[in-house]
Amino acid sequence: MLHRKNRNFHVVREPEDPTDEIIDRIMDELNSEDGRLPDMEEEIRKRKIKFRRKVILIAAAVIAAVVGVYLLINLQTYSEVRTVDTYGNGKTANNGYAQFGDGVLKYSRDGIAYLNQKGEEEWNQSYQIKTPVIDVCEEAAAVADKGGNDIVVFQEEGTKGEIHTTMPIEKINVSKQGIVSAILKGDGITKIMCYDTAGNVLVEHKTSLSGTGYPLDVTLSSDGETMQVLYLYTQAGSITSKVVYYNFGKAGEDKADHQVAVETYENTIMAAGFYMNDSVSVAVGDNCLVIYQGGDKPKERVKVSIKKEIKSVFHSEKYIGLVLKNAGKEGYELRLYNTNGKMVMSKDFTGDYNHVKICGNQVIMYDGKKCSIFMKNGIQKFEGEMNNNILEIFPIAGVNKYIVMNANGMEKVRLVK
Repeated sequence: MLHRKNRNFHVVREPEDPTDEIIDRIMDELNSEDGRLPDMEEEIRKRKIKFRRKVILIAAAVIAAVVGVYLLINLQTYSEVRTVDTYGNGKTANNGYAQFGDGVLKYSRDGIAYLNQKGEEEWNQSYQIKTPVIDVCEEAAAVADKGGNDIVVFQEEGTKGEIHTTMPIEKINVSKQGIVSAILKGDGITKIMCYDTAGNVLVEHKTSLSGTGYPLDVTLSSDGETMQVLYLYTQAGSITSKVVYYNFGKAGEDKADHQVAVETYENTIMAAGFYMNDSVSVAVGDNCLVIYQGGDKPKERVKVSIKKEIKSVFHSEKYIGLVLKNAGKEGYELRLYNTNGKMVMSKDFTGDYNHVKICGNQVIMYDGKKCSIFMKNGIQKFEGEMNNNILEIFPIAGVNKYIVMNANGMEKVRLVK
C-alpha cells in the first residue's frame, strides 16, 4: 500500500532591493511637472561655473606671460648684435642693396640679382648702367641710369620690361603695376614722361619755368593712373610751389593735359611727394607737410606746419616720418604722423644718420656701422654698431632678428644686451 506524505508549500518573497526605491524616485522626478532632475542640474551648473573660472584663470595667466615677455623684449634698449648666420655673395664693394618682397635686390653697374633670405640668387639680369638709381613700390622695382637713357623694370619673378628714353633721366618713380614716371632733363628742356613696361609712352608732358615751373618730384598712384608732380617757380619775386595731379583714366579724359587738381603754396619749396595708399598722398615742403585725400581727384585734407629744419623724409603705408634738426640744442627730433596728420611719436636723439627707413612699427636709422632703431611708441630698441658698414637692413621673423647687407654679403643678426 502506498502512503503519500502530505507536504506544505510556502511562497517565500525575496527582500526588496533598495535600488528599486531610488529608481522609482528618479522616475517620479523625471515624470514630474518640469521633467528635470533638480539636484543633478544644480551640481552640473556648479561644475560648469568652476570649469569656466579655471579656463579664465589659465587664459589670464597665459596673457600675462605673453605681455610680460613682450614688454621684456621691447621695453629695453639693446646695444650689441650676435651673428646668427652668414651668407657670402661675393665681395663687391660697388653693390647697392634694396629690400624687395621677402628678399633683397643686389644691383651694380653690370646687373641686378634677387637674393632670398639665405643669400641665394633666385635670378639675375645683366645690363650696362653707369649710375644706377633704384625705386621700389611693393611688387615692382625699377633701376635707372641717372643722366643716361635706360630703365629696367622688375618683379620678384624677374625682368618685366626695358625702357629707353630720348633725354637724360633726372628722377624716376615706379608703381606696383610696373608703370614708370620719369623727369627727363635736356638742353634747356624738361619733360615728365610715363611709360608702360614695354617702353611705350603713356604720357609726355613738357614743362617750362615761365609756365608750369620746374618739376622737383614726381610720383604715381599704385595703379599708375594718377600722377602727382611738385613744381617750383617764382611769382612776383617770391618762391612758390604747386602740387599738381594728373589723371589718365576717365576722371581726366576731358581735362586739359589730364590735370584734375592743383594747389599753390607761397614761400614754400615742396620737394618730396609720395603715395601712402590708393587714396592718400603727401607733399612735404621745407616748412610744412600736406596730406591729400582722393584717388581720381585728390583734395587737400590737412596741412601741418613744420617749424624746424627737415633733414630726412620717409614713409610707409601708415606713417609719415621726419627727422628734424633741433634748434638751440644738440641732436635731432624724430617724428611720426599718421594719415590724418596727427603726430603719433616725437623723440629726441643724437647722432647723424644718412639713411632712415620705416619697417612696420620700427624706424631704422644707419650710417656706416652705426645703427639706431626706434619703435613707434618712442622706445629706443637699439643703439650701437654692427660688425660691418651697413648697406641695407630690415627686420625678419623671429625675436629681435634682422637681415643686414654689407660688403661681405648677407648676415642674419639678433639684438642682444
